[in-house]
Amino acid sequence: MAKLKIYGIPRSRAFRTLWLAQELGLDYDNVMIGTSGDSREPAFLAINPNGHVPTIDDDGFILWESMAINLYLAKQHGLGTLYPTTLQGEALAWQWSFWGITEIERPVLTAMFNRAILPEDKRDAALADQAEKDLQQPLRVLDGAVAKTPYLTGDGFTVADLNVASILSWARPARIDMAPFPKLADWLSRCALRPAAKEARDLQR
Repeated sequence: MAKLKIYGIPRSRAFRTLWLAQELGLDYDNVMIGTSGDSREPAFLAINPNGHVPTIDDDGFILWESMAINLYLAKQHGLGTLYPTTLQGEALAWQWSFWGITEIERPVLTAMFNRAILPEDKRDAALADQAEKDLQQPLRVLDGAVAKTPYLTGDGFTVADLNVASILSWARPARIDMAPFPKLADWLSRCALRPAAKEARDLQR
């Protein structure tokens, strides 16, 4: 069986798949494809015609879209630990993973790019401030969820927590104020302190 290939540099959405691979103890090769340039080369477009990362090659099975990848790998290798065994638990993992993409990823990225990534003369402070304002309601939703249970599907850390926390890992460089959301901040800290999360962050250096 061929070794799993994870395409994407660690400083991209591939971070969440690399974090998951560390959690699962997978043996993998990280193919360093960036978010522009080499991701548009014909060789990579033959693997993912969208030209985006992450993408995986799991013994010839090609899959793209980071949330689909993480749910697939977690179910394949972490059923009963990182992946819930009940139908309701599985549905919650899907719910929170898709919620993270639809509700918080864009405003977090908008704030980060306009506060930390873009050259200073290209940043739009008003756009960043509006993005942080747009985050307030979904962050209240998340704060309320982790006030009821330690993690998003119950008492244990799962792929749902990893997927959402991977998006909010950008909140620090985006300078998002978490003070109004103490339960969320505590949950995010517990996720970030996991050894596998640290190992994945170390890959970014």
